Amino acid sequence: MDPCDLTACAARSLIGRRKLSPVELVESCIARIETVDPAVNAMPIRDFERARATARSAEAAVMAGGPLGALHGLPLGVKDLQETAGLRTTFGSPIFRDHIPARDWRIVADARAAGAIVLGKTNTPEFGAGANTRNAVLGACGNPFNPSYSAAGSSGGSAVALACGMVPLATGSDTGGSLRNPAAFNGIVGFRPTPGLVPSEARALGASGLPVLGPMARTVADAALLLSAIASDDARDPLATTIHGRAVRTPGEFFPLAPIDLGGLRVAITPDFGFAPVERVVREAFAEKCALLADSFASVREASPDCSGANDAFAVLRALNFLASHLERLRTRPEDLGPNVRANVEEGLRYSAADAARALATQTAIYRRWQVFFQDVDIILAPSITISPRPWRELYPTQIDGEPTQSYFHWLAMAYAVTLPGHPALSLPVGRDAKGMPFGLQIVGPRGGDALVLRVAAALEEMLAEDPRTARPEPDLAALRAAPPIAEAEGFLGFA
Repeated sequence: MDPCDLTACAARSLIGRRKLSPVELVESCIARIETVDPAVNAMPIRDFERARATARSAEAAVMAGGPLGALHGLPLGVKDLQETAGLRTTFGSPIFRDHIPARDWRIVADARAAGAIVLGKTNTPEFGAGANTRNAVLGACGNPFNPSYSAAGSSGGSAVALACGMVPLATGSDTGGSLRNPAAFNGIVGFRPTPGLVPSEARALGASGLPVLGPMARTVADAALLLSAIASDDARDPLATTIHGRAVRTPGEFFPLAPIDLGGLRVAITPDFGFAPVERVVREAFAEKCALLADSFASVREASPDCSGANDAFAVLRALNFLASHLERLRTRPEDLGPNVRANVEEGLRYSAADAARALATQTAIYRRWQVFFQDVDIILAPSITISPRPWRELYPTQIDGEPTQSYFHWLAMAYAVTLPGHPALSLPVGRDAKGMPFGLQIVGPRGGDALVLRVAAALEEMLAEDPRTARPEPDLAALRAAPPIAEAEGFLGFA
């Protein structure tokens, strides 16, 4: 095993015991990027020389014997929607092609303060619009299990980098599933926390809980480790939980994870939340995985919270967020915006105050129905995403099992069903589907149940790891090293 293939927890333990040098780990990750990334284009913006210098300083700190941060010496991939001081941040947009920020976003600063070493920026769709990671600046990102297939998104580059062992930890963000969708497509862990748990100073509509920041990793414990470093309070985020003069989050709340007895849990399973257009192969994979898990819980029943109105509410509220962020860009630089961003802003311009009020009222009603549902349920299990991966040349799925989708984001309904009420959710890799592609199981917890979701996911992960039908799938790295560069593929750059 190369050092880059170690879990974050294992690598951090070895570093702390002087059994692994941060320099050795960084060099291993760089070597993996240089040999594998041409096939998938997951980390197109790199900061190797600064990472090497930081690793040398991290090694000196270890040898000096002083206190070390939770992420000390661990390489990190940062989603290219999150600003990094002195390192190009493009947002996947020609408008920001040469943008070099002066400061880190809070999530990056907190990770660095805990000892993480930023290796580079991971690929993303333009401004995170759409769950197919391709753009007109950095190009397409391929799935490591088949580089001609989509990595999903918008945290697609982070998921692929993790799956390939380029980094042990990566950051992501999620509005309509952007932490969970790529986790499912690429066989890694993506965790959408409660809005405000990981503060964001850049949310355009500060009171909107749709967009959140969160951790991605290869294991649940690794995701919890990163979360422990980036969960905090920040007065710039109106949703960040705070009690004046008191610490709201206690050390050890998210890492290490306390064991949990799955046999005491009441579980609801749903293949579609009652409304999502889920592909048959995904339904079949979900039924197969659930059958293997059924005896692990106190009770299991097929049931779903009432999500009536979710499609309309999410469409309106998503468009309002895009309107707030990108209206001026549409007015002044329309030629520099891709089709997904333009479509969302133009859709937002068509909505009235009455539409916005209706969507907010529907979101509130869904939230309250979810609270009633969770009076009798501890956890919901569902597919993370509606389809098995498809070619990335398809900008978005226009049909699922022959039925047309309603919009370019309708295929994300399994994720935004959970986004709307604001509950925490995690995508856990659980084997493969009948097409041989990774399958993601979505674990959804009650209001504020972030730690519970992580504990349940960790217990399931441990239980399923020994069974080849449910163990985390891994890509064929030798095949990726031999594969032609994705940059040579037709349609690599842009949206055609």
